Amino acid sequence: MNTFDVLIIGGGAAGMSCALVLGSAHKKPFAADKTIGIIMHQRASALQNGLFNNVLGLRPGTTGKEILENGINQLSLTYQHVIQIEREKVIEVKGESGNFIIMTNKNQYYANTIVVAVGPSNLFNIEGLNQFVKPHQKLPAVKQRIQLKNNDHLVAENIYVAGVLAGWRSQFAIAAGSGASGATDILTAWNDGNPAMVHDSVQ
Repeated sequence: MNTFDVLIIGGGAAGMSCALVLGSAHKKPFAADKTIGIIMHQRASALQNGLFNNVLGLRPGTTGKEILENGINQLSLTYQHVIQIEREKVIEVKGESGNFIIMTNKNQYYANTIVVAVGPSNLFNIEGLNQFVKPHQKLPAVKQRIQLKNNDHLVAENIYVAGVLAGWRSQFAIAAGSGASGATDILTAWNDGNPAMVHDSVQ
């Protein structure tokens, strides 16, 4: 498959959280026929070297490497309809809202909506998105981190940004929450502007 209703770029905390929330909406009428993909480029993820003792719900001592591995498995086992694209890196985004073309180092994909959830390195270089880059507003200037200009995760029509690249601090829970927040905005758009969230219950 190479055509998606939404394609997420980046498989870190924000990207996978976004994919999980979008995937969990598959029983909603407005999301039942939506195609969701995520480009799982993780090599540069800051999570790789992370150790987490202060995240609600995570066992103290959980490593970032474990989170990345478990996240892939959780997405695969729980929401198999979310297509994971591995070992590819996005190099260009072109086109317009509803008709984006996403070029990787190996393939070409098409999407109505994209979510950019890669890291905030000043080496960011996705052609077609560089015009949205600005210095990060909440990280020390000496770190030379960047973010994409956005209004509550929305960069331009049907282009969303999530995680630290959206201007949030580099705290795991914040980045994950940003991805989930962006997902609910997309669900709301799919639901004709009516606020949409997905909650499971033991009842």
